[in-house]
Amino acid sequence: MLPPATRSTAGRVVHYDGTAGAAVSVEVAAEVPVNIVYATLPFAVMMATPADLEDFATGFSFTEGVVREPDEIRAIALTAQPLGILAEIDLAPAALRRHMARRRSLSGRTGCGLCGIESLEQLPAATPVRAPPRPVGPAAIRRALGALDAAQTLHHATHAVHAAAWCDRDGGLLLLREDVGRHNALDKLIGACLRAGLAPDAGFVVLTSRCSFEMVEKAAAYGAATVVAISAPTTLAIDRALALGISLVAVARHDAAIRFTPGAVAASPPVPA
Repeated sequence: MLPPATRSTAGRVVHYDGTAGAAVSVEVAAEVPVNIVYATLPFAVMMATPADLEDFATGFSFTEGVVREPDEIRAIALTAQPLGILAEIDLAPAALRRHMARRRSLSGRTGCGLCGIESLEQLPAATPVRAPPRPVGPAAIRRALGALDAAQTLHHATHAVHAAAWCDRDGGLLLLREDVGRHNALDKLIGACLRAGLAPDAGFVVLTSRCSFEMVEKAAAYGAATVVAISAPTTLAIDRALALGISLVAVARHDAAIRFTPGAVAASPPVPA
């Protein structure tokens, strides 16, 4: 049996004025090593929340380029071990041959997303989206943000995880995944979208985390043409989004957001009530 996504832990409130604090029970987000293995060969160890791990294995395999289609994954076996979770992924023969031909050294990408590459020339580069995205309207963004908070059940319990959501073009929230790692949350979401057969041109991604370049790359690998982030982007995220033909909307609030465009930065106007 896999470990739960949260754990109740005892604590005591600390008052800075020195008065006695009450004993409390705190719900803490689980973070465990997940060893991803293809054909008995370890590929990566990711620190992740042990929830929706089939989605995570699918999305990670896809955004890492191990598989090109979700049906190239024949089976996913998850086994709890003393030191973490073993995720054994059975690949179709063609995908396994491609994977074995690749030379890749990678260890837990919860930070910069560049661990394992040997030179700047090895920076990942997703394929640009197939067609310029139709703009997602302000009303759809506001609707998505309105639904986002209530759907983050793990965040409400722990206040320690990121979320990635998939919304239709009207802003209706269809899927949401959470994890202690922002990259993991997006991989879980992409995996869930792939397994559900959702078309990447029929909606957009919403992120609660900082939008860095690898988040843009993962969204582009899936084929999403619009990424909305509650937090701010980095310069490289903006440059990548423009190069890949992705519409990047960030610092998204309920009354306004910033849409990053070539040569200028324009604020989306407040949405009329």
